[in-house]
Amino acid sequence: MKMKTLYAIAAAAALTLSLAFSAQAGSEPVKLGDLTIETPWTRATPGLAKAGGGFLKVTNHGSTGDRLVSAASPRAGLTEIHEMAVKDGIMTMREMEGGLEVPAGSTLELKPGGYHVMFMKITAPFVEGETIPVTLTFEKAGSVDITMPVAKAGSKMPGHMKMQGHGNMKKQ
Repeated sequence: MKMKTLYAIAAAAALTLSLAFSAQAGSEPVKLGDLTIETPWTRATPGLAKAGGGFLKVTNHGSTGDRLVSAASPRAGLTEIHEMAVKDGIMTMREMEGGLEVPAGSTLELKPGGYHVMFMKITAPFVEGETIPVTLTFEKAGSVDITMPVAKAGSKMPGHMKMQGHGNMKKQ
């Protein structure tokens, strides 16, 4: 196979992967007043799990702070804003009563191992590739509906999805 053809195949594969990862990670930012919500995502849950975590970034472009006060989803009986922390080798998780501050001119990141949306009493497993509807409520900006794409179970970042057929490439 000629180098030009190999480069064309590699470029097409890179574009396909880029589009897949963008779609998986919820590529379109959502704007709500001075806030921008980006990269919402969650992870697949095992069949009997009754809880899962959701992650995202909120950037406040305004001159005054706001606060993420709650989240809700029809896929969970109870949804809270949580913090996970490890202190003296012991992992703790707690609800952030009163929500989380989003200071003016800064970004709040909810990510694995830290702040997150906690879905409890989930009605069915979160399945890789589907999306979970979520309503976020902010103290000043109000409420906004988003969707969280479901990544592979155990993912540490959005877009970490199964690559099928990768081992079936043949040399020409």
